[in-house]
Amino acid sequence: MNRQQWGTRAGFILAAVGSAVGLGNIWRFPYVAYENGGGAFLIPYLFALLTAGIPILIMEFTLGHKYRGSAPLSFFRAGGKRAEWLGWWGVLVAFVISTYYAVIIAWAMRYTLFSFNLAWGDDTESFLFADFLKLDVAPGETGGIVWGVLIPLILVWVITLGILLKGVKKGIEIANRIFIPTLVILFLIIVVRAVTLEGAATGLNAFFEPNFSEIMNPSVWVAAYGHIFFSLSIAFAIMITYSSYLPKKSDITNNAFITGFANSGFELLAGIGVFAALGFMATQLSVPVDEVASAGVGLAFVVFPQIINQFPGFNGFFGVLFFLSLTLAGLTSLMSITETYVAGVTEKFGVTRNKAVILGGGLAATISILFATQGGLFFLDLADYYINQFGVAAVGLVEVIMVVWILRKTNTLQTHANLTSDIHLGGWWKICLGFVTPVVLGYMMFGLLKLNILQQFDNDTGNYEGYSNAFTLFGGVAVAAFALIAGILFSIGKWGKNYSDFKDTN
Repeated sequence: MNRQQWGTRAGFILAAVGSAVGLGNIWRFPYVAYENGGGAFLIPYLFALLTAGIPILIMEFTLGHKYRGSAPLSFFRAGGKRAEWLGWWGVLVAFVISTYYAVIIAWAMRYTLFSFNLAWGDDTESFLFADFLKLDVAPGETGGIVWGVLIPLILVWVITLGILLKGVKKGIEIANRIFIPTLVILFLIIVVRAVTLEGAATGLNAFFEPNFSEIMNPSVWVAAYGHIFFSLSIAFAIMITYSSYLPKKSDITNNAFITGFANSGFELLAGIGVFAALGFMATQLSVPVDEVASAGVGLAFVVFPQIINQFPGFNGFFGVLFFLSLTLAGLTSLMSITETYVAGVTEKFGVTRNKAVILGGGLAATISILFATQGGLFFLDLADYYINQFGVAAVGLVEVIMVVWILRKTNTLQTHANLTSDIHLGGWWKICLGFVTPVVLGYMMFGLLKLNILQQFDNDTGNYEGYSNAFTLFGGVAVAAFALIAGILFSIGKWGKNYSDFKDTN
């Protein structure tokens, strides 16, 4: 059966980079680096990239390229039923993430419009939570629909699913050819302006000044590995699916290095822009940088509007550039996340691609309405915490153990990658996958479990953010459990004859 393919190598790389470059590059990496030794953090960061990020990228690229299928199909062809469930677990994690990730893109889209007249006013925090999100219900309550979020959310899904309906070559590839260069140009303009602002040097000094004493802190290394892991879109089915559309003669190893370093390059660019702007704001307010530095939603939708308010000119213009950059970064990632379950459903159940896009994407879009309610932010916060901590990280750990130690596929994958790659894989790759990555991911999982146990003593309920037991169980724990249980259930049943006749030639 003929499989869709990328039109060019550049098209695949842009799509892979587009998947990796998302909201976290802009609002997470700068703060993680700042909190963990500043410039000194780049040492464990690069070490983590070379010993975990790129080796896992190579593994996933090779899995998809060799076994020519979505994550579930690739794992099925590699190891039968004992491995297929792992692919579906990754796909279901991606499905859950897509339901709330789309809502954050909708916020960025709406804030792009707000930027024209600085509609957020002087109290940007009150505007976000009270005026825009209308967050006036208790955690666990939905309240009414917030139409200011729902309308752009619909547009986000129309754009995403419309692109996916066009297919891999005419849809995803063309969209990334437009979105990624545009994103880079827009962000470069922001960075150039940010570094010329008064106080920018103060912010950059805070970002880059190395604190080498932190290098000996194990938590800094865990932070570096954790960020690389979440940043590169590995372990939730994306890169396996994308690489399955590569032509048979493709340089897998080079593609992985290019993708990894391009993602890191954009993160460094984001760090420069963000901390130059934070330095400007700190100077305007006559406070230290650490009093204005933050991460996540607070940085993007509270602090940055405050910075834009302080700009000496063209405030609205730079506001539009920033939030349009967030929108584009989010859309390229959402496309890749959604493609994982479109491909999986198409191959497992023998439906057409268009039906899979409409059914799978339509279901995700429908569920995402929950996050467009007055209590949506609470649901988003809890689902994101549990699916990331006990979904992505857990899938990554099990995936490496499955491929290396259970299926023992490292030699097979090494041979396959080396057939078409200029950079040949050797002992370093096997050591990284077989020992370094499992140990680090295992340590991360142990740390997460320990953190959750310690939280039991931090507040009245003992739950994350003090949420009630019922809300934590159904809005967080159940969500993470759903991805695993549904993944196992999806693996039950046979594949269509078009996909079961694959022969492993190595």
